[in-house]
Amino acid sequence: MPGLLTQDTPFETISIKELHSTFAAEVIGADFHNMSDKQLKEIKSAMAKYGVLVFRQTEMSDDEHVAFSAKLGELDNVKRYLTGGRKLRYKHFELFDAGNVDEDGNVIHPDAPRSHYNKGNALFHVDSSFNPRRASWSLLRAVKLPPPNTGGETAFADSRAAFDDLDEDTKNQLLEKDYIGAHTLLHSRKLGSPEFFADLDPTSQPMTRHRLVQTHEPSGRKNLYIAAHCHHLETDEGPLPENESNALLKKLMDHVTSPKHVLHVDWINTGDMIAWDNTCVLHRATGGGFEGKHIRDVRRTTVHDDSPTAWGLNAGQEARGFNLQKAMGQGQLEDTPVVKATA
Repeated sequence: MPGLLTQDTPFETISIKELHSTFAAEVIGADFHNMSDKQLKEIKSAMAKYGVLVFRQTEMSDDEHVAFSAKLGELDNVKRYLTGGRKLRYKHFELFDAGNVDEDGNVIHPDAPRSHYNKGNALFHVDSSFNPRRASWSLLRAVKLPPPNTGGETAFADSRAAFDDLDEDTKNQLLEKDYIGAHTLLHSRKLGSPEFFADLDPTSQPMTRHRLVQTHEPSGRKNLYIAAHCHHLETDEGPLPENESNALLKKLMDHVTSPKHVLHVDWINTGDMIAWDNTCVLHRATGGGFEGKHIRDVRRTTVHDDSPTAWGLNAGQEARGFNLQKAMGQGQLEDTPVVKATA
């Protein structure tokens, strides 16, 4: 997504319903079965402006989901995460399983290791900040939803508006120091379920490094690139003292995720899709009464960032999976029994 893409003129092939005062919009009129080049360009422009786009009842298949996502850039895939004999429930390696369903179609037990692993997703984060090459768009589509009013909405935080709203002293400090965030998936997993991952050492595997304050290329606006995956802060001279790093990270995360910068989006229909730009918004999953009882089958594609800051300070590194068992000093973890699925 090179260059400025923000569009101030009215859209011609889609309609926009704004969902928040500073970001996020519902897009009406997108044709995912036969999309024109003009409409694709307008959707990209809408993303540059709003950061989060909601599409209702897309009627997309897995094939169409992957094909549309590929028009936005090179796609990440799940191959390096398929450890311990885990298999996909569908044919596309480009689809990340973000639901609560096991290989046999049953609801995963809330106490299963995978459930504890997924608790980190309930913390505000950006997808793939722990990879050398970060993500731009994520596109999450509902294949099967739990009954209404049982939870499962997705929350988003506007990190561009959050930077704009910083007090001048903090803003000047961040720009002057040009901090670096050190990211690892292990950190968010341990934060999400500290008792289960008590023996997990986030420093046992290499971290990736991305600048904390960046310019969001599609809009030209400053942005705080921060996430629950961020273990600590550094400068070009090295890591900050632990207390200083922790205090500043907490201050900034609390600021970015304060209620004025957050929007909760409900999933209403099968086929709904939410797309967001990880380089300018954070997101988190929310739980609810459906957990351990009802299927919530949602699948995500992840587009690699191709901006000048896509690789952060990680040039030459390769993306890798994360061996939680090794990091915990344990053998293969065994899952607990699943729960039989209900509609």
